[in-house]
Order: sequence, then C-alpha cells, then structure tokens
Amino acid sequence: MSRQIFVNLPVKQLDRSIAFFRALGFDFNAQFTNEEGACMVVADGHNYVMLLAEDKFRSFAPHPISDATRATEVLVCLSCASRAEVDELVAKALANGGSTYKEPVDYGFMYGHGFLDLDGHVWELAYMDPAAIASA
Repeated sequence: MSRQIFVNLPVKQLDRSIAFFRALGFDFNAQFTNEEGACMVVADGHNYVMLLAEDKFRSFAPHPISDATRATEVLVCLSCASRAEVDELVAKALANGGSTYKEPVDYGFMYGHGFLDLDGHVWELAYMDPAAIASA
C-alpha cells in the first residue's frame, strides 16, 4: 500500500503563510483550501502540509499549541535536487520574511541548510549525492 503524509502546522495568519510558501514555489490544492486551512503540495500525490489557522488546528490537537518561536515542536525536512536548490529555497524564504537558525552544513555527500517560516516552524532542506546513496 502506498501511503501519503499530511503534516499539519498551526499558523497565525493563513493568507500570509500561503503567500510566503507560494513565493518559495509551492502550490496549493484548491479542493482542500479554505479560510480555515490550506493544503500545500510538497510532492504531488504523496506529501502535503496542511497550514491550519490556529482555531482549526486546536480542534484537532489534544494539547495546547506550541509557540514555535520558543520551543521546537517539529523539524520538517525536505529533500532537494541539488545544493543550488537548497540555497535558492533558503534565499527565497529570507526574502519573504523567514529567517535562518544555523549555518549551512556540508558533509561532502550531503548538504543542508534550513529556515524558520513566519510562525517559527523549522524547515530543513537537504541534498544527498545520488552516488553516495547508491554506494550505501
């Protein structure tokens, strides 16, 4: 059975968050997007991030919403096709109000960097050399 994943994140201003992620190049599934939440397509048909207005998120969550600017509740890591794509996404995030939380890391076979979105959620970006994966 093929599985899909839906990561749900609370956001303070849904319209602002949608604009931020559109600027990074992500699309949204209109069928599952309204004034309470937006379905961001990460990998068509398989991986999605639901950006949920805090009131909507609260209706699903068993505990209070974490303040992602003060405590890390999740690390979302996305694979990238190249080192350049990692750097491009971080640059777009910074240009649209995001911030970084550490310097890029280069392990030779793997390169990574990341950003904090407008609500403080951590987005890690990683490129792994396909040759290194094949030899593992």
